Amino acid sequence: MDPVVLAIPMGVLIGLIIGAVGGGGGVLGLPVLVYLLGQPVGPASTASLIVVAIAAAIGAGALALRGHVCWRIALTFTLPAAVGSFAGTLGNHAVSAKALILAFVPVMLVASAATWQRARRTTSDETGDCPAIRRGRILLAGLGVGALTGFFGVGGGFMIVPVLILWLGFTFRRAVATSLVILTLTGLAALASHIAVGAVIDVPITISLSIATAVGALIGSIVAQRVPQAALGRAFAFVVAGVGLFLLVDTLLLNGPPHG
Repeated sequence: MDPVVLAIPMGVLIGLIIGAVGGGGGVLGLPVLVYLLGQPVGPASTASLIVVAIAAAIGAGALALRGHVCWRIALTFTLPAAVGSFAGTLGNHAVSAKALILAFVPVMLVASAATWQRARRTTSDETGDCPAIRRGRILLAGLGVGALTGFFGVGGGFMIVPVLILWLGFTFRRAVATSLVILTLTGLAALASHIAVGAVIDVPITISLSIATAVGALIGSIVAQRVPQAALGRAFAFVVAGVGLFLLVDTLLLNGPPHG
């Protein structure tokens, strides 16, 4: 199948995940671009940032209209995340594709386990109030998430949601909405860093995947309002862990990732 055509259903799937659980789409975006659409890891990491930032912006807009976004925390989080993303981007160009994937896996598994544990303890589907601003914690979290976003070329939502929930005291629904705002802004910052160091992309594939992902994100943000928080959290954790294990097996046993 033509990769530009194949990008459409893959993009809708990625968008559904981003819109429903506030992240995780970048975790799928990078493998989809590399394994299914035939992109080299470097260009794929840059294209993934574009795709995720567009989808996150769509999802954030839909949830912001419902009043779910904690704007002050989102904007406070974004500045250190932008700084961290630049440092991470420099590291992205200093390691091999195999090392990049292998470093990605444990981060995914830790995020998955933490989110699963939190989902087990979730007993209410209320949105809840925005937590207090703890600047020290937000600074550390923003720097760390931004560095990983730039390094791996993913939006970072799969890390932002657990950080907001476990480190800053968000409910799952507020974490999803706020994560999408942070995801949009940090993704754009990381993308600017990638472009500044000369990154290139496959334009037709990126456009096709981006449009489909935006549609999926809008649908996902609507579906999420009808699904219990605990179920969303468990689904998020399961997807992240599954992709992480696939990448680990492929890289160590099947001579992946493919090179384009």
